[in-house]
Amino acid sequence: MSVAMARGLGVLGMALYLAVGFFYLTSGLVVPGFALILLWLVWLAGGWLLIRVFRRRPELTFLVPLGAAAFWFLYLTLGEALFGWSP
Repeated sequence: MSVAMARGLGVLGMALYLAVGFFYLTSGLVVPGFALILLWLVWLAGGWLLIRVFRRRPELTFLVPLGAAAFWFLYLTLGEALFGWSP
C-alpha cells in the first residue's frame, strides 16, 4: 500500500471518529451527568489512541471509530438494562 493511500485511509478514520463523537456529545439526553463525564473521557482517550495509530499505522485508523461506536452502543445498552437510563 502506498504512503498516500495509507494517509488517506487515516484521514478517513479521523473523520469517522469525529462523526462518532457526535453521538458521544449528544448522549446527555439519555445518560446521567456522572456517566456522561466518564463517556466523554473515554472518547478523549480514544482520540489519543487514534493519533498514536495514525502516526504508526495510518491504514488501521478506521478501527478506532468502529471500536468507539461499539463501546458507545454497549455503554448505553447496559446503562439502560442495569440502571434504567431512558430518554
